[in-house]
Amino acid sequence: MTTDTKSPLEHVNDTLAQLKEMRHYAKNNTESLTAQWLLFDGELKKLKHADKIEALMTRQSELHDALNDEIAVLEELAVKLQPPAEEAAQAEAQTVSRR
Repeated sequence: MTTDTKSPLEHVNDTLAQLKEMRHYAKNNTESLTAQWLLFDGELKKLKHADKIEALMTRQSELHDALNDEIAVLEELAVKLQPPAEEAAQAEAQTVSRR
């Protein structure tokens, strides 16, 4: 389906899928960075890099939180954009007949 023929609900669902993927990687990045931090905290402090890594961890965590917030908002919007059951059945029938 091209961008021109997508419904607002389809656009929201596409965006949700992308944000959920980003959230997954943000969480993994935060966990990996935290693991490294715990292993090398003392050495990083000696090398005067602890503050820089801590700032990165904080920003990565903030990104993860912001993604969670936006996902929640878009999930609510997706529910509101759902067509009533009768309209959904008609739209599905039209989509199938176009194929």
